[in-house]
Amino acid sequence: MSNAIANVVQSPEDLARMRWSRLVAAIERLSSARSLDDVVEIVRSSARDIAGADGVTFVLREGDLCHYVAEDAISPLWAGQRFPMSACISGWSMLTGRAAVIPDIYADARIPHDAYRLTFVKSLTMTPVGLGEPIAAIGAYWAERRQPDAETVSLLETLARSTATAIANVQLYASLKASEQTARQQLETQNLLVNELNHRVRNTLAIVRSIATQTSRKCRNPVDFAADLDGRLQALSRAHELFAQASWAGADLATLIKEQLAIGAGSEDERVRATGPDVVLESQTALHLGLILFELGTNARKHGALAAPDGRIDIDWSLDASAAPPRLRLNWIETSSRAIAPREKTGFGSMMIEKGLRFIGGEAQLNFDQSGLHCALVLPIAQPGRANA
Repeated sequence: MSNAIANVVQSPEDLARMRWSRLVAAIERLSSARSLDDVVEIVRSSARDIAGADGVTFVLREGDLCHYVAEDAISPLWAGQRFPMSACISGWSMLTGRAAVIPDIYADARIPHDAYRLTFVKSLTMTPVGLGEPIAAIGAYWAERRQPDAETVSLLETLARSTATAIANVQLYASLKASEQTARQQLETQNLLVNELNHRVRNTLAIVRSIATQTSRKCRNPVDFAADLDGRLQALSRAHELFAQASWAGADLATLIKEQLAIGAGSEDERVRATGPDVVLESQTALHLGLILFELGTNARKHGALAAPDGRIDIDWSLDASAAPPRLRLNWIETSSRAIAPREKTGFGSMMIEKGLRFIGGEAQLNFDQSGLHCALVLPIAQPGRANA
């Protein structure tokens, strides 16, 4: 029995009451445990007095190993060590789900005798923690050969059941804390998305209004107005589809070029060649550049290089990472053997290019000659990167 109890209590009745009192106190403490470390310490510090033993251990199952995580004994046992489940009595107890009561360890084949020879242990009990598939075990040890009585076994089994409940509560508590944190993060994300959506809707409506207003000023009749407005709204819609596919993280430049130039063409035009590194554009930059590309493509089909059978467009771009912020340089070069009349520099397309780039801090140079339009765009990009990044 524990010396602490034996020195205070004399009669068996008082000893029994003291042990049950210690058990009740341990159960109360276990009910408020909030971590596995708390559970381990409560069992380690109370099981010895409850069992009236010379030593106790708390063993956790770790896969195929038994981890002796804590102990309270008259001399060192195996704290911190790990043993195969098949090589120790704690493993046998957890694998079978049964308590082991061993009055003489050297007379029991389940005991690895060599592991015990350097210890004080002569007899023991090992009680599994948890039903079905126990996750731990509580060992109680005595320095003399003795038959642990039924009351001691009952006390330890009650402690083990309470410990299993405490561990389950700890796991539930941790899960609830994690769920609470996840819910809080989801709510914060939802609020950010709502605010971002409101911002994007306002911006989109402002762009649509501007497009409609400027288109109406340049068109001579309702038919032209409807056709031109529809094309520009398609350009806006294609850009938004790219953002949605990328969870509004931005748009791949090569894909943006392909999508915008396909509007009105029906399919990809083999006379358009686009080359450059993989670049992801921030959504607002991509939105304005998408509208610019649409205007350039529409004008090229109506009045420029693509209006001629042998005309072509070469688009190339590069990144200037040395600038602050980094800048994207994009060249649009139209060529044709047919002489092309210079286009009006005050049309909607030119206005869209100039105003759109100014809005995002960029600039454009447009040169018209008989072979076609040469357009050089320079625009800042917040985070240049790989399309798959």
